[in-house]
Amino acid sequence: MAAVYVVLVSLLFIWTTTEANLIVYTTFLESAIAKGAVCLDGSAPAFNFHPGTGSGVYNWLIQLQGGGWCDSASDCQDRATNGYGTSKNISKIGYFMGVLSNDSQLNPDFYNWNRIKVRYCDGSSYTGDIEEVDPATNLHFRGARIFKAIMDELLYHKGMIYAENAILSGTSAGGLGAILHCDKFRLFFSLTARVKCISDAGFFINAKTITDEPHIKEYFKRVVALHGSAKNLPLSCTFLSLDPSLCFFPQYAAQHICTPLFIINSAYDSWQINNSLVPQEADPRHVWDFCKGNINNCSLSQIQTLQDFRLTFLEALNELGPSTSRGYFISSCHSHKGIEAQAYWSYNNSPTLANKTIAEAVGDWFFDRSGFQEILSPYMNDENVE
Repeated sequence: MAAVYVVLVSLLFIWTTTEANLIVYTTFLESAIAKGAVCLDGSAPAFNFHPGTGSGVYNWLIQLQGGGWCDSASDCQDRATNGYGTSKNISKIGYFMGVLSNDSQLNPDFYNWNRIKVRYCDGSSYTGDIEEVDPATNLHFRGARIFKAIMDELLYHKGMIYAENAILSGTSAGGLGAILHCDKFRLFFSLTARVKCISDAGFFINAKTITDEPHIKEYFKRVVALHGSAKNLPLSCTFLSLDPSLCFFPQYAAQHICTPLFIINSAYDSWQINNSLVPQEADPRHVWDFCKGNINNCSLSQIQTLQDFRLTFLEALNELGPSTSRGYFISSCHSHKGIEAQAYWSYNNSPTLANKTIAEAVGDWFFDRSGFQEILSPYMNDENVE
């Protein structure tokens, strides 16, 4: 009985120690308020920072949190009352897993790096910057200032300026932010530093709805206008575009990015299917409800529509042009996953392409061990769907 007790205590210690290592306290950057680098409600921006150890002390990985956008004053006011528009409701601790994990077996290439999660509270993929504050709403559109203030804090107060390796990453709206800020991020470091970017579930395409309406194009146009984002989009893209808001789409913006970029996405991305292809207004009779919830419930005609969306997605990806420095991991999962999820990044049942998990593919690409540009075949059965 005593031996069993010792084993149980040992297991409990291992479990609690592992869990404790994943808990990272939140830093609220109060000094940024004076710079006008604030959340929608005017509160201080926030991030979670876990310092590197050993061989990782000069290596940095920044993960931009996602969480959609707001495209109107009323929408942003609603957002300003939750954790995606104010730091007042952000937890004082965060949990690091997946690409942010400190477990050498689950995150072998980046586990001991300096790892940062930037909390999302601006609703513009970190691109907004309007000086004026409407006294009627008290909304602050300052996403780009938040990005710069937190980068300055990391560069000059945490030591990131001395980085030998650095990654700007992000998921969903954060993955879009990682693309849009990629070249700016590169300029923070010496020419000898290895600097690359990762966009996870952030390759939002300019697709029309099932009723042939430009829903997502008009939505992004409102986001860019409301937040004053155009001046913070890739200049070479906005200079050539008759509509600068189109440069909010990765398929146009990433054509102008010089820094190596790795794109992780599903060709059947569930957010884009649910919001770009079949938004509520395009399906008033709710014919698509069951299909959008589970691709296995789709009719043959709906499956064909999804196959057409996949082709549109791949055409948008192809618009970036050939590049040996770019990486792809394009799955056929009906999901909108994030690389902070351990099961998605690296685990026993993680998705694989070319016999590699996302963690293995990204690690090989980042350290130039091998390139990786893999696209899974179209959805045919349950093996391709999560």
